[in-house]
Amino acid sequence: MRIKTVQAWWVRIPIEASRQHRSDFGRLTTFDAAILRIETDDGIVGWGEGKNAAGSAGTYGTLVHMLNHEVGPRLIGRDAADISAIWEMLYNGVRHQTAAMSGHAMPELSRRGLSIAAISAVDIALWDILGKSLGVPVWKLLGGRKADRLPAYASGGWESAEKIGSQLQSYIANGGFKAVKMRVGAMDRAPHVSAARVRAARKALGPSVDIMVDAHGTYTVADAKRFVQLVQDCDLAWFEEPVIADDKAGMAEVRTTSKVPIAAGESEATRFAFRDLAMLRAADIFQPDPAFCGGITEAMRIGVIASAFNLRFAPHLWAGAPCFFSGLHVCAASPASFIVEYSVGANPMIHDLVEETVSVRDGMIEIPDKPGLGFTINERVLETYAQRL
Repeated sequence: MRIKTVQAWWVRIPIEASRQHRSDFGRLTTFDAAILRIETDDGIVGWGEGKNAAGSAGTYGTLVHMLNHEVGPRLIGRDAADISAIWEMLYNGVRHQTAAMSGHAMPELSRRGLSIAAISAVDIALWDILGKSLGVPVWKLLGGRKADRLPAYASGGWESAEKIGSQLQSYIANGGFKAVKMRVGAMDRAPHVSAARVRAARKALGPSVDIMVDAHGTYTVADAKRFVQLVQDCDLAWFEEPVIADDKAGMAEVRTTSKVPIAAGESEATRFAFRDLAMLRAADIFQPDPAFCGGITEAMRIGVIASAFNLRFAPHLWAGAPCFFSGLHVCAASPASFIVEYSVGANPMIHDLVEETVSVRDGMIEIPDKPGLGFTINERVLETYAQRL
């Protein structure tokens, strides 16, 4: 089962105008991702995804070039089942053999960012191949699933104080969600504006629905503290990315002064960053993104760290289909997972890119049973929206 071909595309799928929203990232008019296809010499195809942005907030030309011209050639002829060895080879670069024999990492200088996004795409595709080759879903290879369905939360919530209640209620009506997430932070210009929106949401939903808030790392430590004080009577389930990922000490300071659990990690890559979050006691809930943190392999390692520190695990899954399905398998297998992110903003990179219907019923989402990651790429959609670089 040797790797024969590696091909990546920058896929950009338009979002219909009526379903576009505006946040601190601006108005999202397309959904973009680096989608990777790996095929073995016996005809098994695996699909992966690498990310460097949310939705259309970034560009993917550099990442796709890296996958096609730098990473891909190094994979040709390798056994596709050597997933961990390939991960470490790509991470450690020219010293990978020395690192392997020495028993510790010796990474290249470019050990974060696009390098890990590329590794993520490869890793996801290789797990897809391994599952398909054995005729089993990936979660079975990760140790089994703890349930055939898991709770999901509706991820959206951009409307004003006057409209946020009805927007969140529409999510509940459509999917039976018991938990919803709304955006706060720089999009509102000031903490008191965000707080007013949160109070309106709580008033509209009542006490029985969990509300999470996500600042996308746009507050200062001082403003994050102000915001938490303003919403202290709203019983929030978590406060996500209160400050930038590069200020872990600041995040820890917010956590120590807040009664609201802190969630973080979508901007972090590798288990080493999450080790630091744990050691600094900066977060209560880890949120690695499989298409950015290092793939399924690294997401599982991060889940182990969460479990060891008695923390919880809820991957960031505002993503395309390969990343989202990866998250389902990781959540199914991780003892620290407890809820799945389900984007209720327009997401054609899931719903148009694959043949399967992805939906939430009664607030629960099914874990795939098909071999591999459990989806079928819509080749027509891929061909239509792959950018010609």
